[in-house]
Amino acid sequence: MTTRTNVEHASGKGSGDENFPVGSFLIAAPLRRHVHAFYRFARNADDIADARDLSSGEKLRRLDAMAAVIEGGDPALSPTAAKMRESLAETGVSAAHCHELLDAFRQDSVKNRYANWDELMGYCRLSAAPVGRYLLDLHGESRDTWPASDALCAALQVNNHLQDCGKDYLALDRVYLPTDWMAEEGTSVEELNRRSASPAMKRVLLRTVEATWPLVEEARRLPGGIRDRGLRAEAAVIVGLADRLLTRLGHQDPLARRVKLGPAQIAMAVAGSMMRTALGW
Repeated sequence: MTTRTNVEHASGKGSGDENFPVGSFLIAAPLRRHVHAFYRFARNADDIADARDLSSGEKLRRLDAMAAVIEGGDPALSPTAAKMRESLAETGVSAAHCHELLDAFRQDSVKNRYANWDELMGYCRLSAAPVGRYLLDLHGESRDTWPASDALCAALQVNNHLQDCGKDYLALDRVYLPTDWMAEEGTSVEELNRRSASPAMKRVLLRTVEATWPLVEEARRLPGGIRDRGLRAEAAVIVGLADRLLTRLGHQDPLARRVKLGPAQIAMAVAGSMMRTALGW
C-alpha cells in the first residue's frame, strides 16, 4: 500500500441509521456543513473500527493516518479527515474532539469486553461525549453545558449498545454490557447468541437500562443551558428521543428484534420536545 492510498473503509451507513438527527434544519444553515463534515469524519473512523476484513493492526494504522491528516498530513490518505481539518481551520474549533473520537475507535479495534459500568462510561467519554462537545463549541456555547451534554451522549451510546447487543457480539465479538453484572446475574456473553434473552440476560439488560436513566435525567438540563435557539431545540428533541427509546428498551427484548422508535413515536417525541422548548423548557 503506497503512502497516498486512501485509508477509509466506508460501510455504507449514513445519518439515516442513527437514533438522532444529524445537522437537521434546526441547526443554523451556515453551520450545517461543518456538522456534516464532523459526522462523515466520525462515520468513516467508526467504519474502520468495525470492519471485519481488517486486522486490529491495520485498523490502528488507518486510524493513525486519519489523525495525521487532521494535523496536516497528506489529504489523499483520508478525504473526510482533510475536509474536517478545513472545517476546524475555518471555525476555530479544537481538533481535540476529533482525536478523542479516534482514541475511542482505536479502543474498539483492540478491546472487546467491558469489566464494569465505570469502564463503559470511560469508553463513552471518548466515543460519545466529543460529539456533543464539538456541537457546543461550534455554536460558541459555554462549557458549563458539557456535563449535561456528556450525560446525553453517554445515554445515546448505551441505548445503541443495548439495541445492537446481539449483533455486536455475533458480528464483531464485541460486548459492551458490563461483565461483572453478567457474572452477578448468572449469565455470560455466549447467551447473546440466543434468539431471545434468557431470564438472567434480561436482568442484565434491565440493569443497564436502569443505570442509564440518571444520565437521561442529567441530560434534561442541557437545553435550558444552550443560548442558540436552534441548537437548544435540537437538544430538546434528542433528549426526548433518548427518553422514549430507553423506555422501550426497558420493556422489549433487543435479542428478539431490534428495538427502535417508529415514525409515530419519533413525531411525538419531536412535537413534545419542541413544545417544551417553546414554553421555555
